[in-house]
Amino acid sequence: MTGRRTGRALLAGGLLLTLLVAGCGVRPSRVITGRSAVSGPSVGTGLYLLAQGEIVLVLRPATAGASPANALALLAAGPDEDERGQGLTSEVPVGIDPVTVTAGADRSGLTVRTTGAALPLSAHAADQIICTVADAAAQVDLAFSFAPVTIVGSDGARPPRPCPIR
Repeated sequence: MTGRRTGRALLAGGLLLTLLVAGCGVRPSRVITGRSAVSGPSVGTGLYLLAQGEIVLVLRPATAGASPANALALLAAGPDEDERGQGLTSEVPVGIDPVTVTAGADRSGLTVRTTGAALPLSAHAADQIICTVADAAAQVDLAFSFAPVTIVGSDGARPPRPCPIR
């Protein structure tokens, strides 16, 4: 009797294994290749530009005096030729600089003061400024990378907001 039970158990186990392997839903595919992974720390000035209406981080080569104000000056100049060729754009107006960037005493907030108007900035432009300033301030240990940023212009201030893509 134990021989029959063992045979049935082996048959049932084999059938179960066959069903599991055949019914798992994984279909064969070709090898999917991509670029090699980035290794080591990133070096450069982080600018937040737009790719098809979404904010994306672009690293520009490191320059001397990497400060939040210098990063905003680069952002205000817009995408360079290579970035435009990749379809990157910006809604930050050219007249946004010169700016000053100050941090709160506890590094938990930043204020960007510009000579231009702050209130008519588009939501994308404000987010580009906020993310670029927060990233640059964190790199020079001026503030935390998630610190909310207040944009103050000649017409008033926008409410403090952290970078939305963190």
